[in-house]
Amino acid sequence: MKIDVNSDMGEGFGVYQLCDDAALMNVVSSANIACGFHAGDPAIMTRMVRLAKARGVGIGAHPGLPDRQGFGRRELPFSAEEICQQVAYQVGALSAIARVEETRVAHVSFHAAMGNIINRDAALARQVMQTLARIDDSLIVFSQSDTLIERAAIAAGLQSLTLFLADRAYNAQGGLVPRGIVGSVINEELAVRARVRQFLEKGTVTTFGGDTLAIRARSVLIHSDTPGSVELAMLVRSEIEACGGSVAPAAEVLAQ
Repeated sequence: MKIDVNSDMGEGFGVYQLCDDAALMNVVSSANIACGFHAGDPAIMTRMVRLAKARGVGIGAHPGLPDRQGFGRRELPFSAEEICQQVAYQVGALSAIARVEETRVAHVSFHAAMGNIINRDAALARQVMQTLARIDDSLIVFSQSDTLIERAAIAAGLQSLTLFLADRAYNAQGGLVPRGIVGSVINEELAVRARVRQFLEKGTVTTFGGDTLAIRARSVLIHSDTPGSVELAMLVRSEIEACGGSVAPAAEVLAQ
């Protein structure tokens, strides 16, 4: 069985770099590239596209709110039209860079607050997905399962790939435990290995409160700003292969 391993990348600016993107690009099969609003700039975006193309990694847009200081994690009061414009602007920018490099953007994965805002409003989710479908109806939308984003993407005629977050704690409802709570970010080797193996073998995850929760996913996400993200991605990939799976970009996973 093919499984995608994806990570948010290019989340620096100018001379500032969040993680070792080049090393991470050697491990993942899909890269969600920051498009210049919460992080990233034209030079970084170009470098990420070139790295992804050279390594056969799927290229994805990672649009966020225009809030560098808050790293796109603060919810700001934008209208539905403004959010659609911001999504179109960022996906368009990365798509243009990809075309110059003779490749293409294959997927979209929303960043932090932007994703949370879209996922709470069914009407907004429909508008955003219709915007993406007009840009390119072959785009794959990354999301957690059974969400407004997933349903809106499918309704707009887009493909959806659902995620398992290996480095974040889940609550009993399937949401993420807020980052400010101790234990919400998971980066200890044995814990990550156990979570990935449980997901692969049983299709479940143990929640923050100790319950067992079913997880429907075909891609494993590692956040590049999680401490030790490169090593964590390597652990995830090794567990997938140890369980008899293979790592492949989103488009290949959905094609099987």
